[in-house]
Amino acid sequence: PPAHSHSDWIGPPDKHSNLRPIIFYVPPEESALERRLREARQEAQASNQRFWALHNRAFHQEKEEFIYSRLKAKGLEMRDESGRKVTLNAEEMAEFYKDFLSKNLKKHLQYNRDWYKRNFTITFLMGQVALMRALRWLRRRKKNVEQ
Repeated sequence: PPAHSHSDWIGPPDKHSNLRPIIFYVPPEESALERRLREARQEAQASNQRFWALHNRAFHQEKEEFIYSRLKAKGLEMRDESGRKVTLNAEEMAEFYKDFLSKNLKKHLQYNRDWYKRNFTITFLMGQVALMRALRWLRRRKKNVEQ
């Protein structure tokens, strides 16, 4: 982002995780509380990036292996005579999706627990920052009225 920017910047989706990365704005006079909030948001983003990159990689690999094994069992190749990729029907793919989700249920539950914890922390810190900024604004306003 340009040096004069005063907001977060959101990039294009990552090719592995499909998540849009965020470059967080760091104000010049960031308080310790604001820094804690920004760092919590950055850690949440990094954690989500890691999880979904690994998850998507495993998903695509297992999907290809599933398709290959099913096509091989039918005596077919991965590509047809014209060079196009051969696909399976919706029912066969539904079986893969169901198995993949069942096999990864514990990972998803753990991810959801961690996600809720991180977001609760971020929400709590956001409330504290908002309160701190409101009090700072009221003090400035009171000071201006007294002058």
